[in-house]
Amino acid sequence: MDTPPASSGGCLACKEGTALEFDFSMAFQPIVDARTRQVFAYEALVRGLDGSGAQSILSRVSASNRYAFDQACRVKAVELAARLAIPCYLSINFLPNAVYQPAACIRATLEAAKRFNFPTSRIIFEVTENEYLVDKQHIKQIMLEYRKQGFKTAIDDFGAGYSGLCFLAEFQPDIIKLDMELIRNIQDNRVRLVIVENILNMCRSLDMRVIAEGVESEGEYLQLRRLGVELFQGYLFARPQFEALPCITWPTEPAGNRQDA
Repeated sequence: MDTPPASSGGCLACKEGTALEFDFSMAFQPIVDARTRQVFAYEALVRGLDGSGAQSILSRVSASNRYAFDQACRVKAVELAARLAIPCYLSINFLPNAVYQPAACIRATLEAAKRFNFPTSRIIFEVTENEYLVDKQHIKQIMLEYRKQGFKTAIDDFGAGYSGLCFLAEFQPDIIKLDMELIRNIQDNRVRLVIVENILNMCRSLDMRVIAEGVESEGEYLQLRRLGVELFQGYLFARPQFEALPCITWPTEPAGNRQDA
């Protein structure tokens, strides 16, 4: 996920902040369904107009322009998704500190979806676990409003922070994205294996889907498939591509390893 660090600037500063004085674009990285071997979603990732990395843009985001940036990200992602004729879900990262009132701040997204003819039912809004350490109730209200509007909701980097389980006790998103550090070399690490296995069991019981992100090796992929993971994102499949949809490399999967049930 490409997102600037959380700040204590507060929602009021966002609402009354300055206009955005810089432009940017997006790269897209697929989230794939290993069971069907199709693309489940594309995540929109911030990039400079020349294709430079996210930090070149995120370093310019401050409390005063956070609201304008967050709104521009949503519109840009929808516009490019429509231009690229994305046929599946579009995953957009949002900044909770930039949302001063959920119903009001979603209007630009709804208008963009209508203007560019992109179905709102195919939009996922992601928030990173570290973001809702700031104000858990505020995040809950945003997610409830987005669900009411028909969007899917996701928690990114699950396992990277310290409040994930407490938040899940109050609100269950549609999707959880496992933090890449949890799955790194999982095939050789019993502790990570046990932790991820129990997270997966919890998510199944709560009817939440799981995406393993940051998957880089076939060893990680095969172990996660044995655990029943179906949705994947990472360099093993495709790197983000600037203003385009990348080709996907499907790892070899031995017969009998499929978890199609």
